[in-house]
Amino acid sequence: MDTIGRHLATEAFPTTPAGYRDLLEWLHSHGQVQAVGMEGTGSFGAEHSRYLHAHQIVVIEVDRADRRARRAAGKSDPIDAYAAATAVLAGRATGTPKHRDSAVEAIRGLCVVRASAVKARTQTVNQIESLIITAPAGVREALRSLTTAELVRRLAASRPGTDLAAPTTAVKAALKHLARRYRYLSEEIADADAELRALITHTAPGLLTLLGVGTETAGQLLVTAGDHPNRLASEASFAHLCAAAPVPASSGRTDRHRLNRGGHRQANRALHKIVLVRIRHDPRTRDYVARRTRQGLKTKDIFRCLKRLVA
Repeated sequence: MDTIGRHLATEAFPTTPAGYRDLLEWLHSHGQVQAVGMEGTGSFGAEHSRYLHAHQIVVIEVDRADRRARRAAGKSDPIDAYAAATAVLAGRATGTPKHRDSAVEAIRGLCVVRASAVKARTQTVNQIESLIITAPAGVREALRSLTTAELVRRLAASRPGTDLAAPTTAVKAALKHLARRYRYLSEEIADADAELRALITHTAPGLLTLLGVGTETAGQLLVTAGDHPNRLASEASFAHLCAAAPVPASSGRTDRHRLNRGGHRQANRALHKIVLVRIRHDPRTRDYVARRTRQGLKTKDIFRCLKRLVA
């Protein structure tokens, strides 16, 4: 569409390198390109966005149209494309997508690996405990009082026997397999931590030196900020992105703020972890919590204030 909203042409292209080249030529055939509105720059449109950015085309992130607009206009690829272009021209869409072409993208990939390994390891230890609960008394009594580390070490080194038709032997064999899986996942998490630490130290040298900021939380905050922080207008905009900005909830004579239920939930979770560590180990944070509690603030409001400070 042109600068006054007239429809010029509609065309479909395959999401392949050749398709991206054809699209770029098609765009330039209609004149000077001011901007391209695009949905899904963080998923299916990631490579498309990278390609256009590499060829000096301004890409604007467009949110999916609300349900009321879709019910009124219908749903198809051409309709969605026209709505995206209209949102950019009208100024409703102003977001700058992440370029995904720097070390932050590598950090994001490793964070995905680490998170999935941690989740799988938690499931594994839960399965071990569940099997112990239902195991024969001889097996259960020998294992029920052990710590997780000692339990995994003993099970991984055990020799269950060869008669798998016997319930006791089968349970022991299953526990050994789970213990070995737990060890493998722990090694995978340790490797991901080492790789993440090296990348984070190179990308943001001072981040890991902050109190309460570990490898996991630092990686998540970098991924949330993206590879070009200038897309964030201010530190307040980063706090809003992390759902740590206060939301007014005043009414009448009541003047208060509430937690932000939107924003990037994983970034908010990272801030929450940092606050928990500081409450446990930082005297200034503990003094702040005590003072605000005496003033009548609830725990969730104190956490909101602390997460805003960390952001």
